[in-house]
Amino acid sequence: MPPPVDIGIVVALEIFVVGATTGWAHWGGDHVHPLGVPGYALLVAAGLPLLFRRYAPELAFVLSAGLVQTYSIIGYPTGPILLFLLLGLATLSFMRGVTRAAIVAGAVLVGHLVVLLIQGDGLGALPAMVGPTLGTMAVIAGGHAGRMRRGMLAAAQERGVEEGRRRAEEERVRIAREVHDVVAHSLAMINVQAGVAAHVADRRPEQAKEALLAIKEASRVALTDLRATLGVLRSGGDRAPTPGLERLPDLIATAAAAGIEVLVDGVPGDLPAPADVAAYRIMQESLTNVVRHANGATAVTIRFIRSDTLLDIMVRDNGSALPHSPTEGNGLRGMTERASALGGTLTAAPADGGGFEVHATLPLADTLLRGGISDD
Repeated sequence: MPPPVDIGIVVALEIFVVGATTGWAHWGGDHVHPLGVPGYALLVAAGLPLLFRRYAPELAFVLSAGLVQTYSIIGYPTGPILLFLLLGLATLSFMRGVTRAAIVAGAVLVGHLVVLLIQGDGLGALPAMVGPTLGTMAVIAGGHAGRMRRGMLAAAQERGVEEGRRRAEEERVRIAREVHDVVAHSLAMINVQAGVAAHVADRRPEQAKEALLAIKEASRVALTDLRATLGVLRSGGDRAPTPGLERLPDLIATAAAAGIEVLVDGVPGDLPAPADVAAYRIMQESLTNVVRHANGATAVTIRFIRSDTLLDIMVRDNGSALPHSPTEGNGLRGMTERASALGGTLTAAPADGGGFEVHATLPLADTLLRGGISDD
């Protein structure tokens, strides 16, 4: 069954064509045969194939054209019966394209020319074909324009869907990175302090108490950050916590509680929000890696070199030399992605003379234009 909208269009067109043709037969010009029951039946039949123009546009147009031609040959009163052909041809061009519509319409026009020649019009039939030919070309062009517009809308919709997928993937990666940064750092510190507390619990209870207090503080900070991040996800908002280098003293204190002395050289200064967040997360991950993985490290040096357009960051520990570069995990990958998102670079490798060094460069001049991957 054709869809209701097609039934409605064809019924409305049938009513208009039959009514207008009846009025023309009563008040209009000359005609060979009166519009009786056979004429009405043929008039209605000419529009019925259009009910199926979506499924078989070629057949619907040819059948409708044949019935219209038959109606004309018999000599029934003229009227807007050609509207059936316009609808059928426009649909054919829209559904199948210009080439197929032109071939089918050309065959119908040739049939019409043959009928005119058979009727004895001779060479006079050629000028009579100019109007139908131009009208056919205009209708095909209109149908093709509609087809092109539909294609552009479909392409735009597809691009929108793809953009939505890309943004969802970026958001998924961002959330994973934020949760990793918060949890990995806090759990690493908790693990170290728990080991210290277990080791000195019997001999030095005061130091064990300090370790437990450090565990309490680290867990409190982790829970606060996680609640803020999960609150954004739950509410569907687009603003997450925005830690920056103003919280660097907290990171230094946490590392110091784990037995790592932190020396800071240079001042980062005021930074654009995306660069500030990226720098903080790089600091956080670097210090976490020192606590968790540095072999015998007792001190870490942090160096900031700031210019108008660039922030250079170096984090280096004094642990034993590593035999090879570490396998890139979520932490190193996350730091690299943060730097790359701002147009910067990041390297992490064993340092000459021992230890491990993280070196990042973050552009500042176009950070606000890029936006970057930030928490806000």
